[in-house]
Amino acid sequence: MELRTLRYFVAVAEERHFGRAAARLRMTQPPLSRAIKRLETDLGRELLRRSPTGVSLTPAGVLLYDEARTLLAQADKVRARMDATAALTLGTLAGSADQRLVEAYRRRHPTAQIRIRESDLTDPTVGLRAGLVDVALTRAPFDDSGLSVRVLRSDPVGAVLRADDPLTGRGHLRLDDLADRPWFQFPEGTDPLWRAFWTGLPGAGRGGPVVRTVEECLQSVLWNGSVGLTPLPDTQIPHALPDGLTAVPVVDSPPSDLVIAWNSASSTSLIRSFVHIAIALYRPSRP
Repeated sequence: MELRTLRYFVAVAEERHFGRAAARLRMTQPPLSRAIKRLETDLGRELLRRSPTGVSLTPAGVLLYDEARTLLAQADKVRARMDATAALTLGTLAGSADQRLVEAYRRRHPTAQIRIRESDLTDPTVGLRAGLVDVALTRAPFDDSGLSVRVLRSDPVGAVLRADDPLTGRGHLRLDDLADRPWFQFPEGTDPLWRAFWTGLPGAGRGGPVVRTVEECLQSVLWNGSVGLTPLPDTQIPHALPDGLTAVPVVDSPPSDLVIAWNSASSTSLIRSFVHIAIALYRPSRP
């Protein structure tokens, strides 16, 4: 006897109607009817009397209804206690966290603990593939084999340049405009899909320094005049960059996808809740 089946039975008992109970449970009526029938078969008792206008409880159904409510209430208390001691480790890239997501998660799980692990740019899964985090808030593309990935938002991409660079006077750039510039590079062993997206311009990377962090990328542009790409989450708001640097949109670069990733094989209720909250938060609003 599963708790889910007991929840089904309680809904039918309280609604006195399979159709209304199915709507309350957000499911269709046929699987609900089959679940209740299997419960009656397992218990060897008729629990509900069916009629064209609805259902009523048999004496056995009344007894099960009272017991089921007690069991479900106890299960909910256990779940709440488990949430109070549960912890979720979130992996992030610099700048990928969103205060709205933090607030939405805290409202849903006010007692759950969250640990943050910020990764450098050599690991776009920010520790997920290595088993160091439970869920990753990061940017694609990367090797996602064995992982579940959902795109939350697609952002345009800009070139990070020194403020005194002649190209900053343009409203936008194309990748060809940057072909003769030194680009920063990632260390050997960095995910090839990730490396190709950020430093894969044909002929680029000559003489560019090897970097591991966002700060190193920015400093390489500032000190060495190299070029790097950066997502532009909101082109209506000036991109937050250190003094002496600016970002110019690159119109023919593919967008940068902000994604949430997790390992379905080891997913927990806390991970699934975090994923659902993130997807709902970033879902485009209907006009």
